[in-house]
Amino acid sequence: MSPEDQAQAEKTKSQAEGGTPKVRRGFLPPLPKIDPKDNVVFKSIIRHKLDQSPRNRTLAVVGNVFLHLHPPTINRDAVRYNYTWGMGGLTFWLFIILTITGVWLMFYYRPTKADAFNDIMYLANEVPFGKILRNMHRWAAHLMVIFVWMHMLRVFMTGSYKPPREFNWCVGVILLKFTLLLSFTGYLLPDDQLGMWAVTVGTNMARATPVVGHEGPLGPQIGATAFNDVRFALLGGSIVDSNALLRAYIWHCIGIPIVLSIFLIVHFWRIRKDGNISGPAPFKLRSDVEQAKPKQTMVKLVHAENAEVYEGK
Repeated sequence: MSPEDQAQAEKTKSQAEGGTPKVRRGFLPPLPKIDPKDNVVFKSIIRHKLDQSPRNRTLAVVGNVFLHLHPPTINRDAVRYNYTWGMGGLTFWLFIILTITGVWLMFYYRPTKADAFNDIMYLANEVPFGKILRNMHRWAAHLMVIFVWMHMLRVFMTGSYKPPREFNWCVGVILLKFTLLLSFTGYLLPDDQLGMWAVTVGTNMARATPVVGHEGPLGPQIGATAFNDVRFALLGGSIVDSNALLRAYIWHCIGIPIVLSIFLIVHFWRIRKDGNISGPAPFKLRSDVEQAKPKQTMVKLVHAENAEVYEGK
């Protein structure tokens, strides 16, 4: 009998006896089943069961540094895009884009009068994708200013600045000012005629600042002059030259981003502590109204019957 016929006979005999056919195993033993969740690394990161029970879902949020930014429960109407416009989140993502593209631009830029403009031309014309990189940074900066204004308009129009969120509104106003300062200091960095005269006009306006400007109210009374007022401090001198370019570069790339990041952390923290995004004014959905109609009708009937009984007595 051939081996094939013998194997077929064993298979037929096994099926007749009600058992399973015997399968020939190879020389290698079977590989053990590996569960990716059953290891020390996974358990050190995800420390709670991934089921859908409310307790474990809450523990997973509280125990994760990224998920902990959001509260376990939120108002279902507060996350609608036709209410929030998504301006806060879009502004933050634009800030991330500006940070990434800004760091990349720093590899090709030198903040000196002799090199700044030439480095911008080299970046735009010689560096691969350099023009796209610079335009991404520039347009993201413009959009960030617009989105911050739109975000604050939405917060004001919906009354989201009211208690208990009045402190976070003040933090948002500070973030708006630092956003404008970021845009203003970055305007000088290309070291072209547009940036130079824009900074000249802006810093000349600073001369009229109360107390700290030598042309502003109370400035001369406290001894402010053209060589020690706020304009002199911003420019590092009395004209827009290399000192002004260096100071604008330091403020734009180091000073203001650090301060703005600190206030961003406070802003996000207060959003979570204040109950996440403020919801719209209380109103009932159509499904809620339809479910509440029988209860309201029954209550009215009960009150009416009580009133009739009382009047009858």
